Amino acid sequence: MQLSFFGADHEVTGSCHYLQACGKKILIDCGMQQGPDEYEHQEIPFAPGEIDYVLLTHAHIDHSGRLPLLAKLGFRGAICATDATCDLCGIMLRDSAHIQEFEAEWKNRKGKRAGREEIEPMYTMRDAEAAISQLEPYVYNQVEQLCDGIAIRFIDAGHLLGSASIELWVTEEGVTKKLVFSGDVGNLNQPLINDPSYIAEADYVVVESTYGDRLHNPPPDYAESLAQIIQRTFDRGGNVVIPSFAVGRTQEMLYFLRDIKARGLVHGHNNFPVYVDSPLAVEATSIFQDNRADFDEEATELIRHGINPITFLGLHLAITSDESKAINFDNTPKVILSASGMCEAGRIKHHLKHNLWRPQSTVVFVGYQAAGTLGRALMEGAKSVKLFGETIEVEAEIVSLEGVSGHADQAGLLRWLDAFETPIERIFVVHGESDVCDSFAALLAKRYNVPVTAPDYGAGFDLLTNTMLEPGVKREVMKPAAKPESVYTGVFGRLYAAGKRLMAVIEHNRGGANKDLAKFADQVNSLCDKWDR
Repeated sequence: MQLSFFGADHEVTGSCHYLQACGKKILIDCGMQQGPDEYEHQEIPFAPGEIDYVLLTHAHIDHSGRLPLLAKLGFRGAICATDATCDLCGIMLRDSAHIQEFEAEWKNRKGKRAGREEIEPMYTMRDAEAAISQLEPYVYNQVEQLCDGIAIRFIDAGHLLGSASIELWVTEEGVTKKLVFSGDVGNLNQPLINDPSYIAEADYVVVESTYGDRLHNPPPDYAESLAQIIQRTFDRGGNVVIPSFAVGRTQEMLYFLRDIKARGLVHGHNNFPVYVDSPLAVEATSIFQDNRADFDEEATELIRHGINPITFLGLHLAITSDESKAINFDNTPKVILSASGMCEAGRIKHHLKHNLWRPQSTVVFVGYQAAGTLGRALMEGAKSVKLFGETIEVEAEIVSLEGVSGHADQAGLLRWLDAFETPIERIFVVHGESDVCDSFAALLAKRYNVPVTAPDYGAGFDLLTNTMLEPGVKREVMKPAAKPESVYTGVFGRLYAAGKRLMAVIEHNRGGANKDLAKFADQVNSLCDKWDR
């Protein structure tokens, strides 16, 4: 009975834990590492074809994003998750595959004339479809026999629609050990979804630590707080731009915006427009609508009265690139919700380009901003950033809607751990920045007087004897991100930025008329022929 750690170990993303027991090999999550260079260095450090099951805590890419790669490399087992997680993975893994194929196509086009060998995408749409076909839905709170010697149960973690903590009962050599994997523990009083459920018994606990070193501020009236931001921004003629994760956070913001409109909290801007500019967010919102049985009591009560909690008059869904572009050519003050939530990719960068330099506008952050991301730089007071090769002065108001987080803070994590009533043999702390993992582990060791480990990558433990088999290694997978205002300076920097801008233009013309795209391709190739000598 051995548990090993191959992701989110002294890191915030890339969750992956590996259990070998009862003759089976089981992964708990198989996530992608996110942040700078997130589509590189996504190795699978074991034989995928030997894995029997994946138990998936929730659909976020940092927990699910390597599942298509696992399928590509030979995994043919079952991926066990809640119903809603299966539904959300259906869109998120396809979206991730689209990005992989686009990245590879771009690199190959660039490298062909340089004589470089073609590269393959990390995985393709076909691989994503294969992984999706392996999803097996489970319901909350029901013990199921996974295989001989292993039973599992999914418990609502309150982090995202369908998110779960996972309980495993493992019997080997006549000894039963209960393992609990927290997944991402949710914050209290989030809209739409339930508060996290608590678990009373465990021998081993693997717990996340994203906010293990801090406390959220007391929750305000989120609708009131957001309304105040909207009011002062609209009064000065600006836009409210909200970088928002497409799955989960966007739907929460729609919930608050519906409430703002219903309560008339913004004055003088009747029926103000709200744009959701993310095809993935639009699809995810539809899945939320289809899984309303999992909503919390407050949202369910609205539905009983015939009120849809995440739609309202003035809501516009931008699907095509033309619809996205048109948003910034309309001078009406508006709210723009767009992905990605950390401003690293996607349509949000275009909205930032059009609004960061405007003192009338406001950028509102409503979620965690990882180190090295553009979102973190703006939160930390960057005076200028580079977007599509242009230096953009940051004149807009930059604010954070305090308390809006899908993750429990330190108090919430302790509340979740305090619920265990039986003695715990060891706690493993994962899924946090390196110093946070270590400091939270020290806090837990003192609080509970049990062995607490913040494992390094590759660390392995014998759960029958509670001993370490492999110490693991510290690793620096991601290249450190340069400050946005100083990336690739000089003339070459201008050229590099122009290339990145070109790729953004190409992507935003996806789906355009064949005749126009052919002309565009000829122009680009002609320019390349001129300089690639």
